[in-house]
Parts: sequence; structure tokens; C-alpha cells
Amino acid sequence: VVSTQSTGSSGINAEYGKQWYQRRVRAVVEEDYSIPGNQQVMSSHTVAQVIETILEPSRQVGPPGLQNSARDEGARHEEEQGIIRVEVIQNSLHTEVPKQHLLWLVGMQNVYVLQLPRMPKEYIARLVFDSKHKVLCLIKNNAVIGGICFRQFPSQGFTEIVFHAVSSNEQVKGYGTHIMNHLKDYHIQCGITNFLTFADEFAIGYFKKQGFTKNITLESHKYHGYIKDYEGATLMQCALNPKICYKELSRVIKRQKEIVQGLVEWRQSKTSKVYPGITSFKKGGRIAIEDIPGVLETGWTPRTEREEENSSINNKYFTTIWAKLKAHSSAWPFLEPVKPEIAPDYYQHIKYPCDLQTIGEKLGQGYYKTRKMFIADVNRMINNCKLYNDATTEYYKCASVLQKFFIHEMKEANLYDP
Repeated sequence: VVSTQSTGSSGINAEYGKQWYQRRVRAVVEEDYSIPGNQQVMSSHTVAQVIETILEPSRQVGPPGLQNSARDEGARHEEEQGIIRVEVIQNSLHTEVPKQHLLWLVGMQNVYVLQLPRMPKEYIARLVFDSKHKVLCLIKNNAVIGGICFRQFPSQGFTEIVFHAVSSNEQVKGYGTHIMNHLKDYHIQCGITNFLTFADEFAIGYFKKQGFTKNITLESHKYHGYIKDYEGATLMQCALNPKICYKELSRVIKRQKEIVQGLVEWRQSKTSKVYPGITSFKKGGRIAIEDIPGVLETGWTPRTEREEENSSINNKYFTTIWAKLKAHSSAWPFLEPVKPEIAPDYYQHIKYPCDLQTIGEKLGQGYYKTRKMFIADVNRMINNCKLYNDATTEYYKCASVLQKFFIHEMKEANLYDP
């Protein structure tokens, strides 16, 4: 007789999550709001007042999570309203089986069969009902609509995620992220802080959003021989932070952003001095940051020697990648600015032109202080080409090839930041 044990997780983290949320939101009060010279910008009492105003219930209009919200906000709200709940259940050969748990396991099996058509039905059934595996189920109207099947290896310090799916008619509601957050909190309570999973090409993007990476930091001897290697899949890892309550993380970040914005608005309301505008740009010149009126008064300081050194190192990487772009066989349309005699109306359609020659000149001037600035110019050059030319043209095809090559080279240098 196969029976199940239930380890309901929906109530385990509820009180802890609320307390963690309150601590992290109010931790903003403890920050040091000062500028060089130890001159206080605003007192902790003022900060507390701003926070209380933001957290005032009367400011909240309508149900949370419906506008400019995190991916899982709607699902979290549904759980608080009792519309959905989460249960962790596990097969057992030793205890009496509640009928409801068996129904949930069967329902979970059916979800996996429908959503993971590449997986053999027998294989799914064997793992879902295996006593060594657990299933975190998402329950709605007393029926399973999604969940995660996993196996824990406490002695090795990791858990393998085997299946993860949500019913097709319940997708795009943040349920996948919500149950993943529940799983993270559940494992932190179990003392396990690493997830491993094999993701196929369609799932890699999703798992990246959930904090997984292809860079495996867990020692190989801890998982080799413990998990099955799936052909054509990529091994990914997620390292958990025990100090975080993941179910409340997006809500805390949202609140902290609101608090910081409130503090900025308060500070701006107390500033009455208006500085004159900058006129040097009209003459095509440049201006040092410290010469911009009002900048020094904000507490801005020049970059440290270490920051300058990092900027110099980045510039060397950018220059190397730029040279590879120039040498690429598909780079010929981008080597120099577009000539009006070749495309008379080009500059009527393209307001911010860019090319490899211009990028090279900027590199020589040390213009690119961050990777985002460098990526932005290369993307602008490629997107301009795609905007102006039809997708069937050689120019458009060269742009696509060069873009893929650029992304690959940036990733190889660990500099890609999409």
C-alpha cells in the first residue's frame, strides 16, 4: 500500500515571512543618510515619518499586485485570500494514506504528462510516486494546478528539481515563480541551500529568472553519481541565501523602492536653490562632472583609483571585442558612417546613427565607463541597420549575424548585461 505524508508549507512560513518583511522594510531607517563631512542630510525621525506615510494603509488603492507589480504579486495575494494554497506531500510505504493526498499526486502526475510531453508517462509516474521524492503542489479549488517534484540530498547539501510545471490554463499568472519561492523558503528551513536541475533549451530562460545559473559552484563530487544526467539538457544551479524570505522578497524590494523615492521627493521638496542650465554643449564641448552646478553640493565625489582601474580594464576588453567585430566577415556594412550618396534618406529615418568607426573613436577617448554604455552603442548600430533595411536584404542578415557574434564574445568575457 502506497501512502503519503503531508508537510504543509503554506502556513509554515507565513508568520516568519510577515516578520521578515517588516524588518527589511523598516531597515531603511537604520541607513546612514549623510554626505562627506558627516553632515546629516535628514534625521532618522524624518526618515521614519516618510516611511510611515508610505506604509499608511489609506495609500493603498485596490488589491495589490495588479499594476506595476512583481511577477508573483498576484499569486501571493490569492494565497493570502485563501484562493490558492501550497502543500508539500511525499509518498510513504509505512503510514496510512489520506485519499486527498493520493488525488493530489495523481493530479500532479497528470499536469506533468500534459505539460512535459517529451517525458515518458511511466517515468513521470515512477518519480512522482517514489517515496524518495517530494512534490510541492499548488492547490486551487481543491485541485492541483501545478507543482515541483524534487529529491533532497541533505548529506550532500543540495536538492535536485526533477519536474516543474503549471497547467496551461493557469499560466502567465505568476504561479510558477510563487511556488519556486515557496520551495526556496521550505529548503532554507530544512537547512539545504543549493538547487540543481537539468533544463532543456526551452526552460533555461525561465530558470535564469528564478536565480539559476549555468555556473556550477557546488563541488562536483557532491552531486556526481547522485543525479541523473539528461541528454541535451543543461545543468543549472541556484544558491539560496538563508537570510532571505523569498516569498516576500519582491514585495520588500517594491516597498524599499517606494521608500527611497519618497525620501528623494522629500529632499527635493526642501531644496529651493535652482542652478542655471549648462551651455557648453551648445558649442559641442564637454564639461567635467564636478563643474556641473550643484553636483558637489549633493555629496558627489570623484571615482576612486580602484574604480578608475576597473574602468581601464573594461576599456581593454571593449577594445578587444571591438577589434573582433571589425574583423568579422559580416561587419562590412558597419565599418564607417553611412554615406548620404549611398542612402540619401538614411539620416531622415535614423536620428542617432552609430558605426564601428565612431565606436572606435569613443574607445580612444575613454568614453565607455560601463558595459551598458558599450552594449548600448553596439546595439544601436545593429538596430539602426535592421530598422532601415528590409529583413530580406544582405544588410539585415549581416546585422543579425554580427549581433549573435557580439553577444557571444561579451558572454565569453563575462561582460554581457542584456
